[in-house]
Amino acid sequence: MGYALNFNLIWRHFDKLWGGLLLSLELAVISIAIGTVIGLALAVWYVSAGRVVRAIIAAYVEFIRNVPLILLVYLVFYGVPTVVDLAYSAPTSFVLTLSVYSGAYLVEVFRSGLEAVPRGQLDAGRAIGLTPWQRLVHVRLPTMLRITLPALSNTFISLFKDTSIASVISVPELTFGAQWINFNTFRIVEVYLVTTAMYLVTGYILLFGLRLVERRFRAAR
Repeated sequence: MGYALNFNLIWRHFDKLWGGLLLSLELAVISIAIGTVIGLALAVWYVSAGRVVRAIIAAYVEFIRNVPLILLVYLVFYGVPTVVDLAYSAPTSFVLTLSVYSGAYLVEVFRSGLEAVPRGQLDAGRAIGLTPWQRLVHVRLPTMLRITLPALSNTFISLFKDTSIASVISVPELTFGAQWINFNTFRIVEVYLVTTAMYLVTGYILLFGLRLVERRFRAAR
């Protein structure tokens, strides 16, 4: 017996997918913003601190990078409230998890960018009397940003896709919306074709915007 495609039921419940996509973007933006602060702070600390601090930061990075995100999601949502008397919603739990997860990857991106800043620029800043803080803010960070923009673009797109894992704790993002439609209409092919297209289009739009930012910064150099 053949399978006949029928998208009518998908369009009837399209609000589940559209609302889920908007929530996915919101989760990604908030998590990336927090993760960027974590990653940048730890990267600056790493390149200027001693061995003990470097070892602690390296341990954090290696732990996060070698544990599946879905396991971290379960640990934060189910495990932490069991051990500590805390209560938070599923979206909040996922934002916390993805922020810590993204921070570990962004530490490495920012660290490599900071270490790639030409020594001559730092010496020039020192020669004109800039303090270490001024050299960081006015010399090192702007140069690091230009160096790391391509890697940041790839990381941000990957983190947007990672929001699909929030469906395992019933956060009503895009993948969860697709699952809801599938369970209630049994149109598995149609709903996941539409969902895939939505991820692809959104990902390419985000990538296009990030590439424009890269070109703008390159032109300003």
